[in-house]
Amino acid sequence: MATLQVELVAVERTIWSGEASMVIARTTEGEIGVLPGHAPLLGELAPGGVVTIRSTEGQDVVAAAHGGFLSVTPQGVSILAETAEISSEIDVERAREALRRAESEGDDPDALAAARRAQSRLRAAGQA
Repeated sequence: MATLQVELVAVERTIWSGEASMVIARTTEGEIGVLPGHAPLLGELAPGGVVTIRSTEGQDVVAAAHGGFLSVTPQGVSILAETAEISSEIDVERAREALRRAESEGDDPDALAAARRAQSRLRAAGQA
């Protein structure tokens, strides 16, 4: 079975690295699925997106990723995010509180961005 070498990296740390059979991510151009042999590309991650990596063991690694890029090369897939959290590390109650706080602030651009981040954290944790 063909595989991909995948790296999910945030500014502060490497979130996940390993062999995978598939990567799914939302870019500004839409959702993209990457399988072994995919054509090279560079895509901008959509605000408040979720990245799913199917490991070679068949388990899905789900992460909330905010800002950054997805790069596909013959060597593999690199996901470079400003911030990212694996679903198992997400504090769901804290994310819900962040969403409530952001929604109460109205149409302020910073509040809208905070709401998108909170929503993606909840989606990654399977709570949205």
